[in-house]
Amino acid sequence: MRFLLTDEQREFAHSLDGMLSTSGTPAVARAWAAGDHQPGRALWKRIAGAGVFGLAVPERHGGSGLLPVELALAFEELGRHAVPGPLAETMAAAAFLSGLGADAEAGEWLPRIAAGGVALSLCAGAGPYALEADDADPYALDADAADTVLVIRGDMVSRTDTHGPVQSSLDPARRLARPLDGTVLARGPVVAAAAAHAVEVARLLTAAQSLGLGRALLAATVSYVRQRTQFGSPIGSFQAVKHRLADTLIGLEFAQPLVHAAALALAAGAPSAGREVAAAKVAAGEAGYAAARTALQLHGAIGYTEELDLSLWIRKARPLRDAWGTPAACRARVLTG
Repeated sequence: MRFLLTDEQREFAHSLDGMLSTSGTPAVARAWAAGDHQPGRALWKRIAGAGVFGLAVPERHGGSGLLPVELALAFEELGRHAVPGPLAETMAAAAFLSGLGADAEAGEWLPRIAAGGVALSLCAGAGPYALEADDADPYALDADAADTVLVIRGDMVSRTDTHGPVQSSLDPARRLARPLDGTVLARGPVVAAAAAHAVEVARLLTAAQSLGLGRALLAATVSYVRQRTQFGSPIGSFQAVKHRLADTLIGLEFAQPLVHAAALALAAGAPSAGREVAAAKVAAGEAGYAAARTALQLHGAIGYTEELDLSLWIRKARPLRDAWGTPAACRARVLTG
């Protein structure tokens, strides 16, 4: 497969990068971790203004239709800038509602998603699309910040606005809670089919976030090793450091075409889309996590400090790697077809 980004796609990613660079995302992420969602929701409105959330919403509901390639590019930038919130979950929920055929629910939520006015969380429970061992009562990401939570259990989907106590995770900006019983929206095979598609969207966008996160960590580490000196020389001149950085770059470069290919397969509705998305999730998740380990090691003791903004990126790597399917689960998806 040959794949090159168009000039329009490159400009879209570049403009989004420029907007996020001036948005003070470290302060937004710290506020989100502390339970203050106002700066994050304000940033969501700016992101929506750039057209990002409309990329998963059908045109009849005010969006651009599901455009996986553009979504992957956007989420790479969101990962690069460590934007907090249930981003992938909201887009997956939009894809789920679009495929569910529930016109009342779609008409209520999809236009608001496209406009950046709401955030949704989504979790898959028991059934063929369950993602965690504790699938009888899974956690929802940022349920306290979301306007509603969609819970999929087997061939049933429900909507709830209530949840249990909020718990922290390895990434303080990823707040978890157990959704409580809510209103059943639909049952049957259509739910299972829409859920399968939503999981693929969530995996693709989480993979893209991991890729962007890894690139940001690598760039920060390269900049740091050029400045830090030992024995009178920048540590970036040491062969062992060069090798570590090269390995990190190779992992990220290897993952990027897999993410783009998975987005193309999903856009085309290819039968292999599920496997390709799972492969991209493994490669990007592992590459992002490797970049975090490299950053932590080469920054030395300063890399452990929460005061350093770098910690906001480092602590996201492992949760993103494991979200919406651990590497083991995604490898099994690749093998089983």
